[in-house]
Amino acid sequence: MSRLFNLQGKTALVTGSSRGLGLAMAQGLADAGARLVLNGVNEERLESAAAALRQDGYDVLVAAFDVTDEASVVAAFERFDAEGIAIDILVNNAGVQFRKPMVELATADWQRVIDTNLTSAFVAGREAAKRMMARGAGGKIINIGSLTSELARATVAPYTVAKGGIKMLTKAMAAEWGEHGIQANAIGPGYMLTDMNEALISNPQFDGWVKARTPARRWGAPEELAGTAVFLASDASNYVNGQIIYVDGGMISVL
Repeated sequence: MSRLFNLQGKTALVTGSSRGLGLAMAQGLADAGARLVLNGVNEERLESAAAALRQDGYDVLVAAFDVTDEASVVAAFERFDAEGIAIDILVNNAGVQFRKPMVELATADWQRVIDTNLTSAFVAGREAAKRMMARGAGGKIINIGSLTSELARATVAPYTVAKGGIKMLTKAMAAEWGEHGIQANAIGPGYMLTDMNEALISNPQFDGWVKARTPARRWGAPEELAGTAVFLASDASNYVNGQIIYVDGGMISVL
């Protein structure tokens, strides 16, 4: 493995990583040598994912906490401190979707999506960055955006606003923490084959629209995010900061 992409000796916390995109990116980071800290709220699913990765020879820890509960996030980082676990790489992946026209959207549902997809990235990023700065060895923060970091689609307003916020949160992190050797960047996945998109994948009309609209003429696979995650977590991206890289089969580049 090239030294530039070697993550041996690094510990990566990936939020929302018991399945889907988070698990795929976590496995990619482990393939590059990182020790993993998997996170989620479903402890049974989290332990199952960790056990499967351990069977493949990866070094995996678990941290079950709700990213929308600030006290729980802070307590988790305090536990890491007490156990001597230094988070070198943070992937803010946890997210939810909620589809409803804005005129029918309850404020509580709006807030739940914003809290999960945007505020949690700020809170976890703040706690990780504090410790990275104190250690003086820099670090990597990878936020997960979306095509909706750039473009809106009807019925997903809170998700669109949250992911647009992720783009600017990433730039704010770069502006404040870059001088401390911390690089904050984002990944913008296109339409991916995940549980969260199951209703869309099984809808022939929407499936056809995705394939026609995407130059690659297909949906993306979760593991196709792994290479970008490893790049942004590694020394290969040490002078890349405040950017969002779209992994979308070319969709955002064409009319």
